[in-house]
This record gives sequence, structure tokens and C-alpha cells, in this order.
Amino acid sequence: MNAIDLRSDTVTLPSPEMKQAMMDAPLGDDVLGDDPSVIRLQEMAAEITGKEAALFVPSGSQGNLVALMTHCPRGREVILGESAHILFFEGGSAWTVASLGLRPVRVDSKGRLDLAEVARKIRPDDDHFPRTGLICVENTHNQAGGTVQNEEDLAAVRILADKHGLPVHMDGARIFNAAVELGVPVASLAAYADSITFCLSKGLGAPVGSVLCGTREFVKEAHRNRKILGGGMRQAGILAAAGIYALENMVDRLSEDHANAVHAAEGLASIPGVTLSPPPETNLVFFTVDGWDAPVLERKLDDAGVRCFHEGGGRIRWVTHYGIEREDINEALGRTRAVLTNSK
Repeated sequence: MNAIDLRSDTVTLPSPEMKQAMMDAPLGDDVLGDDPSVIRLQEMAAEITGKEAALFVPSGSQGNLVALMTHCPRGREVILGESAHILFFEGGSAWTVASLGLRPVRVDSKGRLDLAEVARKIRPDDDHFPRTGLICVENTHNQAGGTVQNEEDLAAVRILADKHGLPVHMDGARIFNAAVELGVPVASLAAYADSITFCLSKGLGAPVGSVLCGTREFVKEAHRNRKILGGGMRQAGILAAAGIYALENMVDRLSEDHANAVHAAEGLASIPGVTLSPPPETNLVFFTVDGWDAPVLERKLDDAGVRCFHEGGGRIRWVTHYGIEREDINEALGRTRAVLTNSK
């Protein structure tokens, strides 16, 4: 029985065409600044996001940490959502590596910051307090269910940040999903942030890498911080070529993932006891099942060849991605229905 892997869009495998692009990539030493494929990827990323410059990094977590380190001297505080990926899933690196405080605020069901609370948590100019250094937003928002923040949502954060003279960083790991869902250019969303990190290795299907974008001055300092974190890669053009191929060929197809997520959600909702939590906006599907312990259900589904994650709070997560077709979703739904029916 073949396994249908819905754990994450990070499990995508590069297409034959992407592999060939990697094999054919012109190479140099990126640490010395002369890898032509890395240079091209960074130029493309900067143009797509509407920023002056960009920096190729090994991972989204490193990209976010480099951004925080570049925006904030040690001892500053970063305001972010209480369910932010930076807070929960990046190993506490802001604390342990960068000596930065993370100051969480409430978010709504779509992952949008409670701006009144943000305003209250911006530190006054007083020697007794640490200084606030940065506000972070996340788009799409992982823990909220792949929800999208639109230009109006992001503009409200920008206005508040400008009022207090603070920069904004966007964890845009899945920003292309947000842009495709909204039907707007990525640059229209990135415009409200001073810096943005996006992943090549999620829905875009590349095997490795993320890109951090911002002003030329910001990226120059970010380059130093990447070096401090050991993120300098030599003939990195092999990996950058996959990113180039992804940006040229894998963006428009994200709408297929979104359609498959809706189809999966509709099928799950038809199974007695299943509740969507919430209905999907992009490629993430969260649901709960009455009477089931989520870790137990995850194991049962894995035994049935449906690989997924339990996300806490009783929720199971499915993620649609490149390599998952409509027939795979239908098969996963059938196996899930059988598990829920036969195990009672």
C-alpha cells in the first residue's frame, strides 16, 4: 500500500526538470560572492518581493533569525503573535542565539495581531525596561490554519509600527500561497514589511532553501549575520538553481494545492464526527474528530497509509502540495473514513 504523505509541503520532491536545472547550474563560491546561480536567485527574489536586495539562506528558521539579529541589537524585544512560528517552532533561537526577548500578543482566528495589545506592549522609553525593536507578522499563518492576511490587514500593522518608529519583519514562509489566493503580486503584500523571508522548500517544491529580502543596507548586514550562524554555503548554486526553477515554474500551480485542500476539507466534513478547524484558505487543512485522541488517530491513519501530523489541541493537519493529486486526496479520504468507521 502506497503512503499518501500529507504531513507537510516540505516533503515535496524535486521534479525531473528541477533536478536537471540543478545539474546544469553554473557555479562559483557564494561565500566569496561569485556564484552566478545564487546571484540570479537573489536578484529574482528581490524583484518579486519589491525589495532592493536578497540573501539566500539554508532554511526559513535561519532566515527569520538572521532578520531578527539584523533588525535588533542584543537585549531588544520582538513583538509577535502568541502562536507565531518564530515563537513555537524555531528552537528558541531568538533567546538562545540572538539574546532577544520575544513578547507575544493575542491573535484572532486568522492569526492577525491584536493591535491594541501590540500598542500596549511597546515599551516606553525608560531605563527600567528593555527596548522594543521589531514587530513580526506571519503570512500565511501556520497555526491559524494557513490563513491569509490581506493588504488591509498588513497596512494596519504598518501604520502602528510607523507611529512608534519600529520596523516590521514578515515571516512569509508561504507568502506565495497568500499571493495566489488573493490574486495579488507578492510585492503588494511584502510592501508593508521592511524585510521578508520566504521558503523555496515548501509549496514551491525546491529541496532546500529560503530567501531573506530587504534594503541593500539591511541585506549587507544580514550577510554578516548569516556568516555568524554558519549559513555560508560554497557552491550553493546547485541549490539556488532549484529555487530559480521554482520561482519560474512552481508558483501558478499553488492554486491546485488550494483546490485540493478545499476538496479534502469537503470530504472530511462529510464524515460523521469530523469538524474542520478552520475551513482551509490555502493548502493547510486542520480538523478534529469527536471521541478521538489526536496522537492515537495520527498513528491509526499512518498505519492506513495516510501520513499526517497532530498539531495539539486535538487537531490533525493535512497539507496539500506538489506530488499530491486529486486521486490521492480521494484515496486518503476513503482510508480515513475506513479508520474512523472500523475502529469504533
